[in-house]
Amino acid sequence: MVFFFAGRGATACPLLVSFLLLCCAVALPVAAAPLTLDQAWQQAEAANPALRATQANLAAAQGELTDARAPLWNNPQLATEWRKRTIPQAADPARSNREWAVGLAQTFEIAGQQGKRRSAAEQSLAATQEVIAETRRQLRAEVEQRFVQVLSLQLRIQMEERTLKLIQDAATAVRKRVAAGEDSRLDGNLAKVEAERAQNQVSVLREQLVRARADLAALLQLPPDNLPEVGGYLDPSSASYTLQELLASAADRPLLRAFDYREKAARSRLDLERAAVYPDVTLGLSTAREGPANLQDRITGLSISLPLPLFRRNAAGIGRATTELTQVQVQQQAVQRDARAQVLALWERWENLKTRVKRLSESVLPSLEENQHLSSVSFRAGEIGLLQLLLVNRQVLDGQRDLLDARTELRLTQVSLEAAAGWQPAREAR
Repeated sequence: MVFFFAGRGATACPLLVSFLLLCCAVALPVAAAPLTLDQAWQQAEAANPALRATQANLAAAQGELTDARAPLWNNPQLATEWRKRTIPQAADPARSNREWAVGLAQTFEIAGQQGKRRSAAEQSLAATQEVIAETRRQLRAEVEQRFVQVLSLQLRIQMEERTLKLIQDAATAVRKRVAAGEDSRLDGNLAKVEAERAQNQVSVLREQLVRARADLAALLQLPPDNLPEVGGYLDPSSASYTLQELLASAADRPLLRAFDYREKAARSRLDLERAAVYPDVTLGLSTAREGPANLQDRITGLSISLPLPLFRRNAAGIGRATTELTQVQVQQQAVQRDARAQVLALWERWENLKTRVKRLSESVLPSLEENQHLSSVSFRAGEIGLLQLLLVNRQVLDGQRDLLDARTELRLTQVSLEAAAGWQPAREAR
């Protein structure tokens, strides 16, 4: 973009400079801020297909409850009839009479089906709401796990790039020594190979970071060309719960409450199917006009119809309701057992990881970093050779990798533990 200006006098210069600065500010792209975990949660809850599909079931459950709360399950029936009657006569021509009839019929359930149907609909709606809550919690846990994986890879690349710079500086120093005849060509080749290996490791990690960002973008339903860069802390938040509190929370997590509501709904449906064996009573009220036009009779009638349950006893409906109840009970027992076992296993792993992270942070890594500093000073002073320097750098890098991997696993394990227990952190409660 090219601008041409023409003017005279000193007053044009400040205006020209201001205009150019404004154009540059508009033309330069603004770097997108790193995605935070809260923003990722909000984006996932607004756009994730699995959560939206689960939320769509709420309309069906609400509609079922609306129908069940109606005063009567069966709608009244209105019937009308119009007839034209021709009466032949011997002396006079045939004469036509117009007759009509109007009737209203209503079917009533006599075995308490209305209350059972309403109870089943209420329990189904409550189960649907709990399933939505469970799906949202699982989605938040999955988003946090993928977020942590991206964040861990970003930190890993930063760590590897720092190590790469140290190795490249050492390789440069070795090349100078080789050129001066102070070191052998073998040392120069070792330094070059080590630098290339470090560069290759950084490239591999960048490829993994692209895949991790793509997975996170797919979960958040971001545009295909938008691979988010995340920002935040890798270390988990301080936990203020005990194992017994987690087990109590696991016994009351939304998924188990959903199964409890489903069991109650299945029992109500079974009672409803059993009550359907009793016949419904249909009451009808009608009025009609019949007879000659000048002497029409007004007829009012009351009818009662009752089907006889002789052949079909609703065995199919009762069987399906019994099967549904049994399946829900089996699934509920399996989920209860698996939830408790999963919490116990994750708690044990979480405790071990906390100990490992503490040991690496407080004892192993400080010693390795001190060795790295001393070895760098000694190498520049010519007191140690390249092999000793590379060995120390490799130990430091391995120690940093172990610590970063342990911190990542600790965060991921805590996320899985809280998700398995249905624990609600304080930030979510607020």
